[in-house]
Amino acid sequence: MAGGIIKVSRNTDNAPKSEFSTQTVAFSHYNNISAQLPVDPKTGEIVVGSVKEQTMQCLNNIKAIVESINHSMDDVVKVNVFLKNMSDIEVVDDVYAAFFPNLLPTRTTVGVDALPLNDALVQIDAVISNGEGTAPQEPCELIKLSRNTESAPTSQVSTQTVAFSHYNNVSAQLPIDPKTGVLVEGGIKEQTGQCLRNIKTILESIDVPFDDIVKVTIFVRNLEDMTAVNEVYTTFFPDSAIARTVAYVPARTIVAAADLPMDALVQIDAVVSHGDGTPPQEVEDRHGIVIRANNTELAPLNSLYTQTVAFSHYNHIAAQLPLDLNTSKVIAGGAKEQAEQCMNHIKTIVESVGHVMDDVVKVNIQLKDMSDLDAVNDVYTAFFNGELPARTVVGVSDIEKGALVQIDAVVSNGEGTPPQIK
Repeated sequence: MAGGIIKVSRNTDNAPKSEFSTQTVAFSHYNNISAQLPVDPKTGEIVVGSVKEQTMQCLNNIKAIVESINHSMDDVVKVNVFLKNMSDIEVVDDVYAAFFPNLLPTRTTVGVDALPLNDALVQIDAVISNGEGTAPQEPCELIKLSRNTESAPTSQVSTQTVAFSHYNNVSAQLPIDPKTGVLVEGGIKEQTGQCLRNIKTILESIDVPFDDIVKVTIFVRNLEDMTAVNEVYTTFFPDSAIARTVAYVPARTIVAAADLPMDALVQIDAVVSHGDGTPPQEVEDRHGIVIRANNTELAPLNSLYTQTVAFSHYNHIAAQLPLDLNTSKVIAGGAKEQAEQCMNHIKTIVESVGHVMDDVVKVNIQLKDMSDLDAVNDVYTAFFNGELPARTVVGVSDIEKGALVQIDAVVSNGEGTPPQIK
């Protein structure tokens, strides 16, 4: 939507800067914050110390960014924590709690194989509410709704679902039986089913249909398990007669996790459209809510996900692999060529719905080998003419089809979908 979108991209000297991302990119009623490493902004160096000190630095960096745009940590609705060692999670949680004394955001915690700095033990990104809005939204006092149900697993470090404006973010669900508080018995199929049942239970507790999910992220310990995961997944999507009629499935990203909390085999989180909104958004007739799902034959198609799913003022784009359209195989070449192919697919999808790459507000990159990051960066910035999006980069042990890189994105959607209008 060239010329029709006003993103607010901002950096502060009180947090580390990068030539490949903007610290925070706001559009409409949300801000996306780039992943923060444990870097001291005064020295530009990683802090010396244990995971406790590093976690504190990551969160202090986020806090500095949040406060630089006149927000507070209570405005955070979603946090992603990436750990080199899952055994550090209790230490991270102790530090984390001090930053959120009032309202806990939703949260996803995942073990990764590598982070952009070799000595980093932790990296954290965030999404925050943006009550002042950006054009065409008027500034207003919006209310965040944080809710839990005892019918799904509860956590001392996260809220199951946090709604703001026209979106709900659901905390990553582990395959925990809410009655016992322990992992369900069985293998990957049983665990996948429990994760999805937990998400469904949370949504039902706030009267939101399962088919209102616009984006799903699946964290799996072993990519070879994805065939079994998909067998279960397709029993949940599509969920309603209407969705089955149009074959609606959400956008999706699959992440090969080095480790997951509680030694789980799989973990799943979701982003959900929220048509009833939060005050002062008007409660809308659900039949007047439009989730706009779109595929183009000019980018790779997959029956298990939709390339881009728009609701209200955002588009969520499924993770793109560096596939050749004619063969559906990974293209020849190294990380540079593969990253360029992923970005070309994203660009094609973005343009197929009448947008431009400068409408992108957040990019997530997975790399098989973190030493390839420089090669990726060589091609990455060429896809943007204006301010760069917020960004998160993690290293993973494996990527589907043996790819070296995978990329997904979130795009601003100025035209909106009902009940939002331009």
